Amino acid sequence: MSAMNSPTGQQTKQQSRTYDSAFLKACRREPVPHTPVWFMRQAGRSLPEYLKVREGIPMLESCMRPELVKEITLQPVRRHQVDAAIYFSDIVVPLKAIGVDLDIKPGVGPVVADPIRTRADLDRLRDLTPDDVHYVTEAIGMLTEELGDTPLIGFAGAPFTLASYLVEGGPSRNHEHTKALMYGDPQLWADLLDRLAEITSAFLKVQIEAGASAIQLFDSWVGALAPADYRRSILPASAKVFDAVAGYGVPRIHFGVGTGELLGLMGEAGADVVGVDWRVPLDEAARRVGPGKALQGNLDPAVLFASTEVVEAKTDEVLAAAKDLEGHIFNLGHGVMPSMDPDALTRLVAYVHERTAV
Repeated sequence: MSAMNSPTGQQTKQQSRTYDSAFLKACRREPVPHTPVWFMRQAGRSLPEYLKVREGIPMLESCMRPELVKEITLQPVRRHQVDAAIYFSDIVVPLKAIGVDLDIKPGVGPVVADPIRTRADLDRLRDLTPDDVHYVTEAIGMLTEELGDTPLIGFAGAPFTLASYLVEGGPSRNHEHTKALMYGDPQLWADLLDRLAEITSAFLKVQIEAGASAIQLFDSWVGALAPADYRRSILPASAKVFDAVAGYGVPRIHFGVGTGELLGLMGEAGADVVGVDWRVPLDEAARRVGPGKALQGNLDPAVLFASTEVVEAKTDEVLAAAKDLEGHIFNLGHGVMPSMDPDALTRLVAYVHERTAV
């Protein structure tokens, strides 16, 4: 029996308290009282209460204020009654914490002042220590006190997606510099991803040890790669992250966008749950991923802008495709959009719970 399948003496109080939640049962591919629901980017974006508390506070600063992180993380749990909270942060927080000169520009995304493109640049990426992100430990401690038996999902950016920001200097449509480095200097590329895997692993360990009940690795841009490139140049680093936290016994989720051709490989990397965006039906995704994994997904977020009848019909399609899965967590196939109606999200959670109640 794997560590994920039974409580261990190493569990935090919160992890023991949430062990029998619908969300964690689904991650472990066990029978559930209803299909659990949570939304990526649920902590804010579409919520007026989020916009109010974030007013005038830059994104990275908001991630470093424990009281604010606690409030933002809890807001969608209170409003939508989702089955899990996800820690409010950003994938570049650990990079900022080790001294990388970057900022999150409104309307643009993370921007790195001095991109990493040479071997000398690699030396700027030092190890991450718990003291570097002490505010994470503090915030999770406060959060778990209030969440009760609702699990908290910790998260981090996957090595490839972090590398793409560092090498490009910011968001990129074609990843020209990233792919040029990957193809042109494979040893430097491997060393860069290995270093980022160590930083990411350390960041996830901090969250788990503070009380997170599950973790998710976001590989937002990895869908830009062909399967052969993923297997050769990405999978070893992602697998290193999942291996590093395997001993904690918490479920590990792997998610990317536009990764239909990579689903099997992403499962190979070591996740217990594979996230699926809306482009591949869940029954087909299960075939590609193979047995022994739960799936997370996968309603097209744009559906939420249609009528309630359309949302329910499309939700039924997702649930029908998921009916034979070993484990299923309902999620939007990417994330909450800023202009979404929060009430539509609340209705969606209630609808899924009602339709799947045992």
